[in-house]
Amino acid sequence: MLSSKPKNSWLTLLGLIAALVIWTYDHAPPKNHSSQPNSPPAPASKRTAPLEKTGNYECYRGCTLAAAANNDGDSFLLQLPDGRRQVFRLYFIDTPESAFRSYANGETNHSRIRQQAAEMGGITPAQAVAIGQQAKHFTLDLLAGHPFDIYTRWDSPFKDQRFHAFIAVRQAGQSRWLEELLIERGLARLKTKTADLPDGTPAAKQLAHLKDLEQNAQSTRVGVWGL
Repeated sequence: MLSSKPKNSWLTLLGLIAALVIWTYDHAPPKNHSSQPNSPPAPASKRTAPLEKTGNYECYRGCTLAAAANNDGDSFLLQLPDGRRQVFRLYFIDTPESAFRSYANGETNHSRIRQQAAEMGGITPAQAVAIGQQAKHFTLDLLAGHPFDIYTRWDSPFKDQRFHAFIAVRQAGQSRWLEELLIERGLARLKTKTADLPDGTPAAKQLAHLKDLEQNAQSTRVGVWGL
């Protein structure tokens, strides 16, 4: 009778090899088909749709207003569809400060308010702040009502992380530029950086259009022009 020991030894060895293969397979890292091996996939909150361009501008649709203490009539914190939050400022216009403020370094915004008051018909600083409050409420209520589109080239002239943008909102069933709505209501002055519009309208043509809206606001005595 032949001994069964060699056969058992081979079976034991084969079993050990099979166990090692199974363990190696179970503990192998997942395959990664990206261009950068072993790079983790981006979280769902950071994935963005293909970038939309309109002329020289990046277009972000369906943006919303984000709460921030410094939100004002012409400058506000917005949330983009990809979850990023950034402060944007309107081209062409400046709304008055909405409050008298003093800062930790001893400076105030009082001289700026006096300048705004002088350039908006020679009103008093207190009246300028009151118009600034109206502009703030109008803008923030409008932006909080429905999602809107922004167009930006990510330019920040003062390097303060506020980027200029055009904002298209729905008003009375129409798409309107926010700076136009503020001018025609007498809630802003024409003073800040200009730019060609995303649709190609030259900056000079848009400025002339805004001046026409301002003159109409003056003749109908709305907003600051009714004081």
